[in-house]
Amino acid sequence: MRRLARLTIILFTVWRFGLVEMALQGVRQPWARALSRVWSLGRSYHDPRGVRLRKALEALGPIFVKFGQVLSTRRDLLPLDVANELTLLQDRVPPFDAAVAAALVEKALGRRIEDVFARFDAQPVASASIAQVHFARLRDEVDRHHAQGGREVAVKVLRPGMLAAIEDDLDLLHTLARWLERISADGRRLKPREVVAEFDMHLHDELDLVREAANATQLRRNMQGLNLVMVPEMIWDLCTTNVIVMERMDGVPIGQVQRLRDAGVDFKKLAQDGVTIFFTQVFRDGFFHADMHPGNIQVSLEPETFGRYIALDFGIIGTLTERDKQYLAHNFIAFFRRDYKRVAELHLESGWVPPGTRIDALESAIRAVCEPQFERPLKDISLGQVLMRLFQASRRFNVEIQPQLVLLQKTLLNVEGLGRELDPELDLWTTAKPFLERWMSEQVGWRALVERIKAEAPRYAHLLPELPRLLHQALLQQARPVESGMSISSEAALLTALLAEQRRTYRLIQAVVWGAFGFVIGALLMRFLLVHA
Repeated sequence: MRRLARLTIILFTVWRFGLVEMALQGVRQPWARALSRVWSLGRSYHDPRGVRLRKALEALGPIFVKFGQVLSTRRDLLPLDVANELTLLQDRVPPFDAAVAAALVEKALGRRIEDVFARFDAQPVASASIAQVHFARLRDEVDRHHAQGGREVAVKVLRPGMLAAIEDDLDLLHTLARWLERISADGRRLKPREVVAEFDMHLHDELDLVREAANATQLRRNMQGLNLVMVPEMIWDLCTTNVIVMERMDGVPIGQVQRLRDAGVDFKKLAQDGVTIFFTQVFRDGFFHADMHPGNIQVSLEPETFGRYIALDFGIIGTLTERDKQYLAHNFIAFFRRDYKRVAELHLESGWVPPGTRIDALESAIRAVCEPQFERPLKDISLGQVLMRLFQASRRFNVEIQPQLVLLQKTLLNVEGLGRELDPELDLWTTAKPFLERWMSEQVGWRALVERIKAEAPRYAHLLPELPRLLHQALLQQARPVESGMSISSEAALLTALLAEQRRTYRLIQAVVWGAFGFVIGALLMRFLLVHA
């Protein structure tokens, strides 16, 4: 009964905002046009389609709002106007009662709240669809492992009853996705079932706050030596699936530009540092904060950390494999060399282009996307826009774009927008180029050779002592026919075979040595060309 009532509400909202009409726009059959007219009977829609979709998701509640936020990252699938409108979605959820929050904290920690905290602020400082955050101060005896003791902390509490509500709405989303895929050609292209499945996975990950705490810890460890960004320390003794306690960070939200300017923050350096942080996370670590909107970024005004970034909310983290990083680095370098054939070849080599795709046709489409960019000054070229347009151009060739790259593109757009808001003269390519060159050097240069040798050293150390025994066993194996009398006067033949095998081994060793020499020379030449490109 509860699911039926929820389904009724969803269908009414769909009718109210004309979402069926939007879905049926890609269907050319007469029945679709007739159904669209019947469904919209008595309704007139003045708002653009993106606005109607955003309002419908807001009306359906926090889970659908969260779905819209995730959907806004799939710019490879959605029209640009719809994706841009969905980025405006905000979690407009009122906070739940402070007494309920305190009870949840006590249940999760297994202790009375006054036994853990010397102070627990009833008024939350942030409230979202998944959780809300309260400031507090630890008791000295609880924080005895810290030098100062009694630290100011932030307590993140998962909303009560979230799992049941989420499971119900996810079941309905899966059902709606199947319907959309059946009735609409555009629906099939958008792959709604895959999108909902991806959202399902991300949402369940966000419901486990221990996972978020682990993400924060990894990011803090990665950024420790950079001294450009601060990540709150997790109090692991007080972290559970439903509640996490972390170091309180005091800073000014990045969106309060005037306040930062009045405090004397160097905006040019701030923009440069932001881009440096992002590319370090991407090309060095392959582990990046994927929700870098202004609400999750602050700037410290404390004297000892003045002008440093403060990162918050680690529920969404992007990861890149070495293959992903290679794809990105080669694409960016080929793009700035205007080598569009190489960009097309990279799409083919990635395995995302279907077999039989004409490279020249793909090259032509990429050229049409990229060439207008070079009519602008270098500082005005947006790498995020380039990546997005490449994804959109690839759509008609049925290129399968990996979700992690789309997440990266969305984050890159956020970083670029933030950086240029702080410093309009920011040259993103000048900042990105050293990271790309360093990464390429590590992949094909002498450093890569050294690292691979070091990585294989344990295997070689295990294998080398066994070589004499293995050689002895091989000789005995070949000598057994002689001992058994199966072959008379085969000793000479065996000796001849051994000598031939020895000559082949020497030739193999020579080939390996010359191959390694050629690899090193090639790597040095590649490094020279990249540096002077």
